[in-house]
Amino acid sequence: MDGRPQMMLTGIVLDSPDAKELAAFYHRLLGWTVTLEEDHWVMLGAPAGGPGLSFQTEKNYVRPVWPPGPGDPQMGMHLDIRVDDLPAAVAHAEKAGATLADFQPQDHVRVCLDPVGHPFCLYVDD
Repeated sequence: MDGRPQMMLTGIVLDSPDAKELAAFYHRLLGWTVTLEEDHWVMLGAPAGGPGLSFQTEKNYVRPVWPPGPGDPQMGMHLDIRVDDLPAAVAHAEKAGATLADFQPQDHVRVCLDPVGHPFCLYVDD
């Protein structure tokens, strides 16, 4: 033991102008269940356990730019989502409300943007 208290990552939180709308997108995308819904906060639970996704309404939300240029609002983080069929996963993401980013840095990865601009990567193992 190194003296640190026990800690466990239980969730990832994405800001949004409307938590319920963004949670609805990720529900359509991932199929995860809503485990908690309040006025400005929604949690989705991962079906196999592990960290879930939460969404909070942020009235001063600024949409990130991908890829960012000098002075652009930058993404604070992004999600990596492994898929078994990249073209089918991209089509599903677009049907759920995502857009395919113009810039694609790798052949086995597709960068998509959720409805409020958060980038997320769909990828297949090399």
